[in-house]
Amino acid sequence: MSKVNLKQQLRAYENGSFLDSDGSEDTSYYLFYDWFCRNSSLKNKAHRLFSNLKTFLKNRPDIDLTKHYVFFKNNCPMVGRLYDDFRICDIESGDVVYTVTPRSGHSSKAEIWGRENDFKKPISEANTFRGLFEKA
Repeated sequence: MSKVNLKQQLRAYENGSFLDSDGSEDTSYYLFYDWFCRNSSLKNKAHRLFSNLKTFLKNRPDIDLTKHYVFFKNNCPMVGRLYDDFRICDIESGDVVYTVTPRSGHSSKAEIWGRENDFKKPISEANTFRGLFEKA
């Protein structure tokens, strides 16, 4: 089964639908792989994450939209609040390349984690999501 890429997912979103990585329209879980909140909360969370995704991609032109896809996750840490992230994956391997957290339930910071440092620590962190992209 071929995967749908980020370019297709973004186009579908702009046309009012959510397209999961296998090409199915997702009207129940809105691209969430895992969640600990009410199902009725997922659609609004997905809208916010798509907005964050577009900001991230605008600031990371090195990401090839035809070679990656995205999914969302709602996390429940042992200590801290529920929080959401989006994960950008390589379309060939399915491996996560980036995990982007607009506000971590662990640190209360916006964070970008990535394969480039084997996810050992955030590649970038800031007090706000927009702060991740402000020039120093």
